[in-house]
Amino acid sequence: MDVTHLAAVDTTRAARVLGEIRSARLSGQPSAVAPRPVIEQSWERMLRSGVDPDHDVRADPLSREEVQRRRERSALRHVLPVLREGLLATADVAHHIMVVADEDGRVLWREGSAAVLRRADGLGFELGADWREDVVGTNGVGTPAVVRRPVQVFASEHFVRSQAGWTCAGAPLTDPRDGRLLGVVDVSGPLETMHPATLAWVGSVAKLAEARLREMHTEALERLRAVAAPVLARLGGRALAVDADGWTAAVSGMPYVRRVFLPKSLSAGACRLPALGLCAVEPLAGGWLLRVADDERAPRGSSRIVLDLSRPRRWSVEVTGGAGSWTRELSPRHAELLYLLAVHRSGRSAAGLAADVFGDPARRVTVRAEMSRVRRYLGALLEHRPYRFAEDAEVEVVLPDDPRDLLPHSAAPAVRRRHTRAPGP
Repeated sequence: MDVTHLAAVDTTRAARVLGEIRSARLSGQPSAVAPRPVIEQSWERMLRSGVDPDHDVRADPLSREEVQRRRERSALRHVLPVLREGLLATADVAHHIMVVADEDGRVLWREGSAAVLRRADGLGFELGADWREDVVGTNGVGTPAVVRRPVQVFASEHFVRSQAGWTCAGAPLTDPRDGRLLGVVDVSGPLETMHPATLAWVGSVAKLAEARLREMHTEALERLRAVAAPVLARLGGRALAVDADGWTAAVSGMPYVRRVFLPKSLSAGACRLPALGLCAVEPLAGGWLLRVADDERAPRGSSRIVLDLSRPRRWSVEVTGGAGSWTRELSPRHAELLYLLAVHRSGRSAAGLAADVFGDPARRVTVRAEMSRVRRYLGALLEHRPYRFAEDAEVEVVLPDDPRDLLPHSAAPAVRRRHTRAPGP
């Protein structure tokens, strides 16, 4: 029996069946119908993390001032018109609301049916509320952020009992430049107002929003390129124009690099940058001009690399060495690849990594493309033939306490094998 399709024709029966499945699984008894895999895996995470299914836990919501501050710094503010046009046109008629949360699961925008908004208040689904999965259980905001794909949660598929009268469909919103999670958009409402097709609808609108972000990035680089072109034409030597996040708009006297890592506190003057060395930094409208010093390249020296995989959805690599110290958040795929290279310090071939990640050694081209992107920010710290960390680099991996919480989104066979290991020191 497909409970999600049953919900489209008989919501009362669907709610009863889902309630029976949930009760059986939480009591350790077999159920006549198995929960959907995405829901069952989420329930397992909730049981491991100690979320109480019968206790409605609500963290203190953010203040209005903090909500406004997060709105102003969130890239999602730029795509609100796309989300509103796609999801709110029938909100009052369909009795649903649209919720947009940031990468920390905090609700930043909430719009739609006034009646449903009042019901959401009763669930603590309010502005500034924390709807991470490990705080409030399986839900349409927190769970898509963990698994990094659209998820619909019907009625008693919610782990916490108080949310059983609610249904939501959420999709992650990622930065199209590097795959970094920006937040989640969710459509929610009472069970009887929702349909299984809602999930595809929300996922499609999320893709439109990401496409708009990609367009905005391209347009900004084109504007910066127009500003930089006459400046670069007058210069000798190696130079490049990058935006505030290090994405390259134009280069002169050197091969094109897609992105340069910039420290958060970058200012005009001399600065050593990973993979470039000593640079003269000058402001440009919309970014920076980086002039690479040809007479003094920054030595690699001995570097320390810390790969932090302990925090859900916030994987990062920190490098400390001759070029200073910097940290970069990782996409899910790059987190997988760097973890595998940390495990195999002697190195892995493209075919070996393809087997580790995809279960198919023939997917070498895909691996090489991803590793090329990784090397753009790790530079000489990552060698190839085979792919491996530099021999003189000290590499530390920070793992979650429970092996099953390591990259929980991952379908990579090598990572899934670690998930099956029993917890231990």
